Amino acid sequence: MMAATGEDSRALFGAGVRAALEAWPALQIAVENGFGGVHSQEKAEWLGGAVEEYFFRNADLELDEVEDFLGELMTNEFDTVVEDGSLPQVSQQLQTMFHHFQRGDGAALKEMASHITQRKCKVRATAVTTARETDEDDADSVEEMEVTAMNDGETTDGVCLQPESSGPDSQTIKEEDIVEDGWTIVRRKK
Repeated sequence: MMAATGEDSRALFGAGVRAALEAWPALQIAVENGFGGVHSQEKAEWLGGAVEEYFFRNADLELDEVEDFLGELMTNEFDTVVEDGSLPQVSQQLQTMFHHFQRGDGAALKEMASHITQRKCKVRATAVTTARETDEDDADSVEEMEVTAMNDGETTDGVCLQPESSGPDSQTIKEEDIVEDGWTIVRRKK
């Protein structure tokens, strides 16, 4: 009976990992736009198993180690540098789920995965290429991403509106500023 419970917890942890990754806007955008090549969807599915295995092989991970691992996977597999502040949030979700798994708390794992799935929103990114005003050379064109979030069919301005606040860990994008060198700064509400 004990082994079946352990296997059930492991399956619940795996489902929770996949729910967290599927709800992660940075990964959604990378897959939708083919940043990982023609096999982006397969890479995203593989990513869930890779993250799950990473936790099982390294039982006492620190939050920054999880962030580094996810960031490295996104860079290597999807050619994407995640700078929207979501890495710590997703890493914390994964680490919390793993702690529930270690304690054998299947009910908390189910609840957390369900909560993540309910909060999931669809995002769509489109590339916008603009030329700099100071130089008309094509080599200086800047590619920006315009992000649109969808929550139950409603389009928002890059923000997934949540039905309720989920506490101090809740983070939403507040505004975007274009600075002089062409970078976009995205700030979070604190």
